[in-house]
Amino acid sequence: MADNIKEKLLKESIDAAKASENGAEYADREDEVIEEKDVSADTKTPDEAEAHDEIDESSEDREAQKDSESSGEDDKENDDAKSKTKEKKGFFGKKDKKDKRDEQIKDLNDRLLRNLAEFDNFRKRTEREKAQMFEIGAKSIIEKILPTIDNFERAISAVPDELKGNAYCDGVEKIYKQLMTNLEEAGVKPIEALGAKFDPNLHNAVMHEDNEEFGEDTVSAELQKGYTYHDSVIRHSMVKVAN
Repeated sequence: MADNIKEKLLKESIDAAKASENGAEYADREDEVIEEKDVSADTKTPDEAEAHDEIDESSEDREAQKDSESSGEDDKENDDAKSKTKEKKGFFGKKDKKDKRDEQIKDLNDRLLRNLAEFDNFRKRTEREKAQMFEIGAKSIIEKILPTIDNFERAISAVPDELKGNAYCDGVEKIYKQLMTNLEEAGVKPIEALGAKFDPNLHNAVMHEDNEEFGEDTVSAELQKGYTYHDSVIRHSMVKVAN
């Protein structure tokens, strides 16, 4: 047992010595290689030195070219970034061209204003036509009522003096006055003719006479009463004119 332990320790010491010898040899060889390189560098010929310098210069040129290429790429990237920024500003900024929706809104607004103006003109025209139609209808009705008024006036003027206080005659006269009041309230008025200057717009001369009591071209007698409706003549007065 003890012999085995001794043999093992002896073997380990031998291996350690071999390893140390190998390490020293490796270190010596590395030093030799370094010395040879230094010697070869010192013992270079002029041609070899010039070639070495050309190699160094070409490597420097390649590095400068790489730097210039990298700087050019950086400039290109900067230009691209600026162009993108301008595009963004143009997209989000103020637009030079008008939007189609704005033009459509303007067109619709113009059409709306025109329709409103046309509707206002239509409303006014309709109201005017309605008023004219109402006036025409009122004139037509009044023209039909006028003969009845004439008959009332003839009947009242034909009553004899002994019957003027009669209740029947008084009733007829009151009905006539009520009818005339209602017509006046509606805008119907009789034309003043007797003793007035002859006016062809209001009077219709059917007779002429020599009468010194009235001046020339003066209405001396009213044969049929005329009427107006809102300053519009419904029927001209039928008159006698003095020369």
